Amino acid sequence: MDTAPRTGEQALTFRDAGEADAADVAELVDSAYRGDASRAGWTTEADLLGGQRTDRDAVLEVINSPGSRLVVVERNGELIACFQLEHRDSRAYFGMFAVRPTLQGGGLGRTIIAEAERTARESWDVRTVEMTVISAREDLIAWYERRGYRRTGTTSPFPYGDERFGVPQRADLEFELLVKDLTA
Repeated sequence: MDTAPRTGEQALTFRDAGEADAADVAELVDSAYRGDASRAGWTTEADLLGGQRTDRDAVLEVINSPGSRLVVVERNGELIACFQLEHRDSRAYFGMFAVRPTLQGGGLGRTIIAEAERTARESWDVRTVEMTVISAREDLIAWYERRGYRRTGTTSPFPYGDERFGVPQRADLEFELLVKDLTA
């Protein structure tokens, strides 16, 4: 992928992750969502879930999965964000999106999600991007809605008992499917 920075993106470089990136990506994703480090940003799930968000092995699985791309975002050689795209027929799944907590809130996420959508369109000619978000994350869902995503009302259960996804602090967690039409 290796895309050159665009004007106004503060020298961002987007590239497909390799196996050597797996541990750093896992650390970045965990820091954006779990534990005290996540509280420096606004995407924290620390009040909903303890434990890890992902680990090196799960990241490697994404990197090596056919039809999946894990993209790392660097500024001046430093890993500052990442996202996953998975090709699903005429749709792309968008996930594993993380921005370093101390860099959140300044428009970087907006720039990165636009690049992810452009990449999905150009790579796979998809018409729709979909994602799942913990439905209790109203602030995060509202942020995605401002980017053109819509709530579908379709939910799926949180994997209670599987600590690879975290240790729930509440009994009412579920995922909601959000979608965005890329042809509009």
